[in-house]
Amino acid sequence: MARKNVLSNLMAPANDKLTPVNPAADEQRQHVTYKGIGALGAVTRSIDALAAKADAAKEIEAKLTAGEVVIELEPDQIEDSFVSDRLAHSDQQFQELVDAMRVRGQDSPILVRPHPTKDGIYQIAFGHRRAKAARLLGRPVRAVVKALTDRDHVIAQGQENSARADLSFLERATFAGELEGRGFDRETIMSALSVDKTTVSKMLSVVNRIPKGVRTAIGPALAIGRDRWHELATRFDEPSNEDRAIEFLGRERIKVRSPEERFNLVSGHLAKSDAPAHAAKPAPAAWERKDGSVRASIKAQGRQYTISLKAAEAAAFGAYITQNLDRLYEAYRAEKKQKSGD
Repeated sequence: MARKNVLSNLMAPANDKLTPVNPAADEQRQHVTYKGIGALGAVTRSIDALAAKADAAKEIEAKLTAGEVVIELEPDQIEDSFVSDRLAHSDQQFQELVDAMRVRGQDSPILVRPHPTKDGIYQIAFGHRRAKAARLLGRPVRAVVKALTDRDHVIAQGQENSARADLSFLERATFAGELEGRGFDRETIMSALSVDKTTVSKMLSVVNRIPKGVRTAIGPALAIGRDRWHELATRFDEPSNEDRAIEFLGRERIKVRSPEERFNLVSGHLAKSDAPAHAAKPAPAAWERKDGSVRASIKAQGRQYTISLKAAEAAAFGAYITQNLDRLYEAYRAEKKQKSGD
């Protein structure tokens, strides 16, 4: 679990040389919950859960920006975070945000830090969509500026975004993988995503086993949970399945489907294509050398395969086979891999 007071070191004073702007007062939302049973109760509880996540995200933002000076920055002064936490944005949701900001302006500020290597440039910790919408509208971006280390930056970014209801399991797992790839330790990843060590391990297992090209082609798939992603990940223990998945997802009729549909379709496709790869040809019941000097009776039953030799040199020939089992098995694996097209 994330450590207590992990946000306390993010409260560094803002730059007093920046010109303050009076921030708009945030209205606190109250959610009325109707408890019930059956299908109606399940739907109500689901709605309550989404509302709670949205409130949690607002609470995190409020803590990070509490007591800070809000300034206005030009869009060309702002760059995205150095690590991405989303695979794609919904065009419809983004357009709704643009329309809302056009009518009533930017309700809440984004969080940025001074760019570590570029003077006069700021890097977004959270609020990428608000910054993008402001840029599209040709308006300044309302922002809180904090001096954040890389670690503080990703924790603020991860905690704010992970609290939102529209971030899928795959996007959170991808964020965890990005952090691991950049050398952040497990404790930082746990804090950024507000999850325990076991959950982080499962997230990293998914992103490390499913090739990036496959994950990108599927998309965020908000409705697909951890267990189903983990099940799909096991398909890629067979190396040839990466090419099969990429080819399948590249088909035009698949590309136009929703991320959830693409997930279901490619999962079913790989389940079917795995069967021939693992099917063994029926073993012959017997073998005999042309000159009749060596005979073998063969019995295949489940996971057992027995060869019984009959020859003057049966013992010596059997010992030779035993001594070369490693080499024979490697040759078998190499030939199998070559036939699979990998």
